[in-house]
Amino acid sequence: MTSFVRKDVASNTAAEARREADEPHSPVVRFGTGAPLRLDAGVELNHLQIGYQTYGEPNAAGTNAVLVCHALTGDQHAASLNPVTGKPGWWETMVGPGRPIDTERFFVICANVLGGCMGTTGPASTNPETGRPYGLDMPLVTIRDMVNAQAMLLDHLGIEKLLCVAGGSMGGMQVLQWAASYPERVFSAMPIATGARHSAQNIAFHEVGRQAVMADPDWRGGRYLAEGVTPHRGLAVARMAAHITYMSDQSLHNKFGRRLQNREMPTFGFDADFQVESYLRHQGESFVQRFDPNSYLYVTRAMDYFDLAADYGGVLANAFRGSKTRFCVASFTSDWLFPTEDSRAIVHALNASGASVSFTEIESDKGHDAFLLEEPQLFAIARGFLDSAARALGLPTGRSA
Repeated sequence: MTSFVRKDVASNTAAEARREADEPHSPVVRFGTGAPLRLDAGVELNHLQIGYQTYGEPNAAGTNAVLVCHALTGDQHAASLNPVTGKPGWWETMVGPGRPIDTERFFVICANVLGGCMGTTGPASTNPETGRPYGLDMPLVTIRDMVNAQAMLLDHLGIEKLLCVAGGSMGGMQVLQWAASYPERVFSAMPIATGARHSAQNIAFHEVGRQAVMADPDWRGGRYLAEGVTPHRGLAVARMAAHITYMSDQSLHNKFGRRLQNREMPTFGFDADFQVESYLRHQGESFVQRFDPNSYLYVTRAMDYFDLAADYGGVLANAFRGSKTRFCVASFTSDWLFPTEDSRAIVHALNASGASVSFTEIESDKGHDAFLLEEPQLFAIARGFLDSAARALGLPTGRSA
């Protein structure tokens, strides 16, 4: 296969991954050996480190905190420049002054997930006990492990209860886990474009991506950082395959159709003849500049393992039994990665548990990524839901959009 990722990108990838993994461009909290995190894998993780960002200020009563949970390849920079790419935060459409999650009213917290590569302990982090990157010596983690680590962060920050937990995709899984594991700490929850378990099809897509990474000769059994190489070709292919699932057929057609890339006739070769091919190659190349390949293996596996009902006797409603948390569940009509039926299953379980829940299916042709893009209906729903929760806790009314 012809490589479409430049050699200089490969060397930059390793350097950036190492710097951000250990010394992120964000606040960081480090827990010593006296505060280990017990993982679902049955082992304790010592020397836990969490990279995070905050936006806005906490009020005197500590009642205005909103936890934002990022999706698969996101990070703590929800509404601030990414230090690796220099691009705006991944949820600046939703988080910021006057936005639905208004940083002039709310104290917003976003942490890099456990297993990530932007300052929270993950396979790219240096293991203090060996002085080398964890690599595959890092235990596998779950969504519940990620949430338990976030709970430790909130304890460190002195946040006893959250006004809201919000997130989409893998972030939505964390929202559901928060509501199940810490119902007394979550006043309201907003899971978007997500499911209470990962489907067989989604597991299959993830496995294709992992195999692409591990088939790259430079993966070196996960030891590439120690050996000074990076499996950038495999990771780029994994990202290309995944990115297709984030869009819809209609959005791909609207954006590219069958238009050729800077030419009038096909080359009758394997260059990027079509615009959509060029776009996917660009997505793959840009991704390897900011993400660690082993982290990709770990966080996709965490999503695969997620099955909230399995922890409650196979009955999803049992996860929310007796919960006082308010829920707002949202899906998108063109999302085939987490279709509306996944959200309806969550809503039915919440109804069966007696929880307070509202649900909306938003008309959109943008596919799964719609929750990250300009979607006025989502903004209006999120703003209204948060305003209602804030009023219930006696917080000041926000300004109009």
